[in-house]
Amino acid sequence: MPESAAHLRALAHPLRLRMLSLLTGTDLTAAEVARELGVTHANASYHLRFLLDAGELEVVGEERIRGGLAKRYRHPWRLEDRAPQPEGGPEERGEAGELFVQAAADELRRRYAQRATGTGGLVADAEVWVTPEVYAEARDLLRRAAELLHDEAGPPRAEGTQPVSLSVFSFVMQDRRP
Repeated sequence: MPESAAHLRALAHPLRLRMLSLLTGTDLTAAEVARELGVTHANASYHLRFLLDAGELEVVGEERIRGGLAKRYRHPWRLEDRAPQPEGGPEERGEAGELFVQAAADELRRRYAQRATGTGGLVADAEVWVTPEVYAEARDLLRRAAELLHDEAGPPRAEGTQPVSLSVFSFVMQDRRP
């Protein structure tokens, strides 16, 4: 899960989550993002600037388009590839975390409605008690799955590709005994 409050706030909007997913596999201009996501150029530009200011995007190039200068954005998805962000206090991170979880849930609902049936998808949910060793192994496998999909992400509709969704929330819970 993201650590800093700024990171969590940047992710606390379903459209920004979609933008980050899109910009993981390719670099695009605001106009290209707008066309791909079916939003206005102004809306795309606003959210891209928000993500850029939060350190979630990097500008990887610029090009002249119809007399203007268009920035090309990319999402450096690994935390170690991004500029450090101040963490904020526990209360700030908690509030930002709640907003992020809500946005992620909204985005998951949108994606689930677009699922292709009969394609071997996986839906799993668990709130279980396991040893720390079992949890560490499961967390590492989930991390590897996320890395594989992010590292191999390509441009939308590239030949031989298909859209897929992966949402992972894995954490140790507090024991809230009655």
